[in-house]
Formats: sequence, C-alpha cells, structure tokens
Amino acid sequence: MACNVMGGEAAPSFVSAAAGDTVSFEWYHDNRGDDIIASSHKGPIQVYIAPYDASPSQNGTGSVWTKIASQGYDASAKTWAVDDLIANKGKHDFKIPSSLAAGQYLIRGEIIALHEADTAYTSNPARGAQFYPSCVQFKVSGSGSATPPDTFDINTGYTESDPGIVFNLYGSFSSYQAPGPQVWDGTGSGNSTPPSSNSTSSAGSSASTPPTVSTTLATSVIPTSSAASAPASSGSSDDDTTCGA
Repeated sequence: MACNVMGGEAAPSFVSAAAGDTVSFEWYHDNRGDDIIASSHKGPIQVYIAPYDASPSQNGTGSVWTKIASQGYDASAKTWAVDDLIANKGKHDFKIPSSLAAGQYLIRGEIIALHEADTAYTSNPARGAQFYPSCVQFKVSGSGSATPPDTFDINTGYTESDPGIVFNLYGSFSSYQAPGPQVWDGTGSGNSTPPSSNSTSSAGSSASTPPTVSTTLATSVIPTSSAASAPASSGSSDDDTTCGA
C-alpha cells in the first residue's frame, strides 16, 4: 500500500532536484503516451514525501509521510485529476516545497481510482477504491530549513470511514474531499531532522521544464532522457491496491 510491489527494495540511484522545482510523475501501461489508464478510473492524484532511510527496513511503512500535493475534482470543469492526467499524456506535475531542507527523500505519487468505490472493500471484496502508488528516491538540494511533519501512516491512515475512500462516482455530487491529511504548508521544523544529503493543492518553481520520472501503471520508474539525474523507484509492476482498512 505504501510503495507497492517491491516497495521495500532500495533503488541504486536518486533523482536530483532542487527545493522549489516542479517535477512530473509520468504514468503509462507499456509505452509512453499509450492508453495511460482507463478513463473510467476517475479519481484524485496525491503526492506524499518521507525522509529516506537507507536501512534494510526502508519500505515506506510507519508514520513517516507528509502530503505535499493533492488534486481531486474540479466542479467548474466537471473533471477529475485522472482526466487531466490522460489529457496530459500521463504526466502529473507537482512542486517540491521551496522551503524543504536539503537531503534524501522518498516521494510517493498515488492515483485513487473510484470506479468501484461506491462500496467498501470490507462489504464487498470484489469492489472498493483502487490505489496505484509509486515511490521515487529523490536527492533534494537547496537552502531551505523546513522538515516535513512526518505524521501519516499510509498503511493504517486510510480507512473506509474517511471521506473519499467510499464514494459513489455515479451519483449526484458537486464536490469531493480527498482522503488523508491536509497538504503541508511548507513551514515549521516538523518531527524529524533533515535526512542525509548522501482540488489542486501544493506546498515555487525554478525549473522551466519539469524533470520527469516515469512509472508504468503505476509503480515502476524507468530512466528517461527528460529525467533529472537518474530516476529511481522503490517499487515495480502494474499492481493496484484495494483499500481494505
């Protein structure tokens, strides 16, 4: 649930980016720019960050995550983040907080598909919200001093009682509240020391063209010519995860 299949295996390299940069996650099935994801899989896209831990236990578990971006439903346009993802050929931009302290981090992107979310998984194991997560290793540079609060546990933090987990996509609605904590405002010292340097919400950008990290639907990150430094992911495969909390 945190970093998907093979999520506990560290990658050999890091994506290099600066605090304040805008970066693109890129999803696809088999080839860049293909069908991306079924248009029926409407839902939000969210981005979390956690300090990188080089120990063998590094797998994204525990209360280590902070939300830095969230895009859900645009009532005026009647479109979802996934609609925008498809229109943008699989790319979803997010901003690394400009105040973030330099260091090594895991950044996690997730698609939450709501096409079967009208029923909780515990009520019908054949249905439920579907999660498509991927974690990428980042080495962030900059002069910021803020460290994320690191208080959210992906594996236990989402429950079927949360707004946005059980949601009837086919009923009448005018808004949608994505699950999880509020987007971090980029201030404060958080709960941890900076890690070693070895609707749309976002916690400024110095990159004119966002570096891209590519992920098959939705969990493997592969090298691309447009990526900043060498892309690195701690997960791989096409698996989705159904919330059974």
